[in-house]
Amino acid sequence: MAEQINKVCVIGAGTMGAGIAAQIANAGVPVLLLDIVKDGEANRNAIAEGAVAKMLKADPAPFMTKSAAKLVETGNIDDHLDRIAECDWVVEAIVERLDIKQKLYARIAGVKKAGTAVSSNTSTIPLENLVDGMDEQFRRDFLITHFFNPPRYMRLVEVVRGKATDAATADKVSDFLDRKMGKTVVAAKDTPGFIANRIGTYWLALAVNAAMDQGITVEEADAIGGRPMGVPKTGIFGLLDLIGIDLMPLLSQSLSSTLPQGDPYFDTVRDMPLIEKMIADGFTGRKGKGGFYTLKKATGGGREKYAIDLESGEYRAARPASVPKHAQKDLTALVSLDGKIGRYAWELLGHVLSYSAMLVGEAADNVVAIDDAMKLGYNWKHGPFELIDRLGPGYLAKRLREEGRDVPKILDVAGDRPFYRIEDGKRQYLTAEGEYRDIVRPEGVLLLEDIKLASKPLAKNGSAAIWDIGDGVLALEFTAKMNALDEQVMKMIGKAIGMVRDGRKALVIYNEGSNFSVGANLGLAMFAVNIAAWSEIDKLIRAGQDAYKALKYAPFPVVSAPAGLALGGGCEILMHSDAVQAHAETYTGLVECGVGLVPGWGGNGEYLSRLMNSPKMPRGPMPALSKAFETISTAQVAKSAAQAKEMAFLRPDDVITMNRDRLLADAKAKALSLVDGYTPPEKPVYRLPGDTGRAAVDLAVSDFHKKGVATDYDTVVAKRLAHVLTGGDTDMQDEVSEDQLLKLEREAFMECVRDPRTQARVEHMLETGKPLRN
Repeated sequence: MAEQINKVCVIGAGTMGAGIAAQIANAGVPVLLLDIVKDGEANRNAIAEGAVAKMLKADPAPFMTKSAAKLVETGNIDDHLDRIAECDWVVEAIVERLDIKQKLYARIAGVKKAGTAVSSNTSTIPLENLVDGMDEQFRRDFLITHFFNPPRYMRLVEVVRGKATDAATADKVSDFLDRKMGKTVVAAKDTPGFIANRIGTYWLALAVNAAMDQGITVEEADAIGGRPMGVPKTGIFGLLDLIGIDLMPLLSQSLSSTLPQGDPYFDTVRDMPLIEKMIADGFTGRKGKGGFYTLKKATGGGREKYAIDLESGEYRAARPASVPKHAQKDLTALVSLDGKIGRYAWELLGHVLSYSAMLVGEAADNVVAIDDAMKLGYNWKHGPFELIDRLGPGYLAKRLREEGRDVPKILDVAGDRPFYRIEDGKRQYLTAEGEYRDIVRPEGVLLLEDIKLASKPLAKNGSAAIWDIGDGVLALEFTAKMNALDEQVMKMIGKAIGMVRDGRKALVIYNEGSNFSVGANLGLAMFAVNIAAWSEIDKLIRAGQDAYKALKYAPFPVVSAPAGLALGGGCEILMHSDAVQAHAETYTGLVECGVGLVPGWGGNGEYLSRLMNSPKMPRGPMPALSKAFETISTAQVAKSAAQAKEMAFLRPDDVITMNRDRLLADAKAKALSLVDGYTPPEKPVYRLPGDTGRAAVDLAVSDFHKKGVATDYDTVVAKRLAHVLTGGDTDMQDEVSEDQLLKLEREAFMECVRDPRTQARVEHMLETGKPLRN
């Protein structure tokens, strides 16, 4: 294990530097954030302090919890630079000017300890230029750590080591980035733009130029160069709006000043009057007045989407654009289409993929690093070499030759062979020498996608599967769209419990989708509603309650490992597990009231238990009940795993994994740690206030209604929830069992689902993805 980093200094409190400091604080590590002293400002720390204050108000939030901000100490480089001596790593994130960076490095060298790592967040300046003139010790301690914006949410960090960089120092920083900050570290070579920005900037400039040259609209460009190529739904021009159109000339200028003459990137550099005018007029994208797309008020209310005409520069109503269905998943068919769709697709793929292939050995050692950089840095679904495999390496090389263009050496090495293959249950990549090598995961990384290459599921149906992940541990995987939960999942829970009972040790609930689970399959529920199949809905609620209770009281440990959304029934699974090993970016909550329902799979009782047993909660039944009612009735969602702990969706001793790739291995280790001496939990007994407590809650609901905070139907749902949480027709002298509470929950759920106003809310949510106020 590399030497520990216990404190970090970040110099530069702009968007990137402040965001990096916030993510270090999210990791639970103290960080010193420094910037210059602002002229004429009485508060010498104003810039750094202002950055922290701004981040506390930002959405999406750089901090995972507001308490994380307490780990950021602010200062300035005139008064506090000597405190670098307290730190194990210094991150420079100041203006992209070589002369200013080098002046700062000279000052840092005079105060830092030998062996303290210093890294730059530069996006384009080569490392050897940065350390030119610095002494040997500084060169040994120096590297580049190029983060992507926003630092909390973008997983990629490109790490560049110099000729003199000490391996142990670089390993220490890389390990911290991986385990503590949750980043995927990609080794890049010391070349201009490194990997992702070099390819990404070329791709975006090429896409804009080609659209203008070929008379392609922004909507058509986004349809052709978007989803068929695995680009996020923003498409190309939508992505430029997102990252900021004013960034385009800055990146172009930076790369043009450092790339060697003859690089294909220079073919994209040209005067762009339209872009210059948009920037001058404040149309810089989403952060400005608009960009290639903008929203305008519609005559009938609401807002209408407009797109810019690339020829005239005028905005017009956005027009739908599409790609023929047969070409949406077949790249060869896409680039072979007659007309403008095929021409534009080939212009993008032919140039971008050949450029990426040219960079093997120059910008990165292998194709895996290039693919990872583009997938993690630009959110491409497929890396360049995965796209080449879809197109066919031989096809790409042949077509390039037919057009008289240079064919990168690695394409000739590949011939008709793919860049990736599966051999003996392992994924391999093709090297520049023409040999296949196994893709080796870092120590402590276990991925279900790798397990699937070498084995088959022990059981499977349309919504879930069970996998053996070794050492007597099984993994239950949800597989439906958005990992929604249905009767098939409940059946697979029962099967998994039986399999673990039969000679195995523990169960982990985990998947590698974008979301752990969005909750119950509301589409199926609405189908049952439409045919008045009330008994089927009641059957599903009972099946869910029984399955979750079986998990809770199984004679072995059950560990849930969520990432992404864990909503409604997904949240309830977490609360019925013995432990949760949560990815840091887990967003969880009981959201059913938002669509007019009451949680029906045991979440009310589980949440009440946690609050009642919390040492932070005042004694007596009402404080915990009031907090549970407030949280559930307003469908509050934790915006991180750390916040989920604060809100009691997770227990204080549940564990957070920062790196998504380490989640399954950590969950498996947690499950095995619970095996020896395991006993299921005792069944809870609730003392709830009944009619007295319900009257108090109903009074609060009526007050919210009078203030206009709650609609008429919100009050109806809230009172049904209050009936459950207060224990129904009981009083403080009675004990309410878990089964009694579940019965109240079922009854309240069925009352809600029969109500036409709930049905309208659910249908609206399914159609628009947004809640309906009715």
